Amino acid sequence: MSLDKSLKHFGIMYGASPAMERLYQQIERVAATDATVLLVGESGTGKELIANAIHHASARKSETFVAVNCGAIPAHLIEAALFGHEKGSFTGAMRQHIGYFEHASRGTLFLDEITEMPVDMQVKLLRVLESGSFVRVGGDEEVKVDVRLVAATNRDLEAAVKQGNLREDLMYRLAVFPVRVPPLRERGSDIELLAQSFLQELNEKENSQKVLSRNSLDVIRSYSWPGNVRELKNVVQRAFILATDTLDIEECISDLASKKPTVHEGYLNFFVGTPLADAQREIILATLKHYSGNKRLTAEALGISLKTLYNRLKEY
Repeated sequence: MSLDKSLKHFGIMYGASPAMERLYQQIERVAATDATVLLVGESGTGKELIANAIHHASARKSETFVAVNCGAIPAHLIEAALFGHEKGSFTGAMRQHIGYFEHASRGTLFLDEITEMPVDMQVKLLRVLESGSFVRVGGDEEVKVDVRLVAATNRDLEAAVKQGNLREDLMYRLAVFPVRVPPLRERGSDIELLAQSFLQELNEKENSQKVLSRNSLDVIRSYSWPGNVRELKNVVQRAFILATDTLDIEECISDLASKKPTVHEGYLNFFVGTPLADAQREIILATLKHYSGNKRLTAEALGISLKTLYNRLKEY
């Protein structure tokens, strides 16, 4: 069977495993409605792709799809970013600004990292979801919108509520139709097929005919892929760059593992000569893990802005 036939797809999503078949069925059913969807899954599993697939399978497909990362917007600017502002509403507001909700009206708004949204802003979001209207910052005129909302998080919902990162009433309002996004390690043969697909894309782009070694296929099947599809794609690309004719996936994964510092009781131990960039990366990721994925607390602990943290994570 050819690669294209083996790797079934739903819109721009790929995979033929039972876990993905169940996901496709859920997407197809909820896309036919206007229900709010909450995607819950690990980082790198493709939650934005799923939100996009829901949009394109819905009656709103000809309208706008707007994706917003809640944690990447500074707390003091998020209300204006979502709902817009009027001219002169604050210093620097030289003209009226239309927010993400208005841009997505009649279409779909995807709010990623919803637990990173400040709690006081969550109250206003809940009000908009209930009423379908809001007032721009500095304004007094009510704006009505028709928006289909899809939200996402990589955190445990109950833990986020207990830690005060997510209002319980908002959680229930968002989770009208909750969808668990399967991690790559639960997708069986999809892993190998995705790797072959990524390699095929690179070969077509570079006009080459590189292949995966037999050992690489064994490694792909046995490795846990903690970074999910994103990690798999990056590893294949790294191996492709290093390879002359045959990709060695194990070498790339081993290189990553050998550079990692040891972690013990909240301390990181680095080897002498560790590049500063690598040390910074591991400190940021270890701190993020320490704070259970809470980016706001991580940025505060590291003494950097939330925007800087997101820029670093995007690079990684």
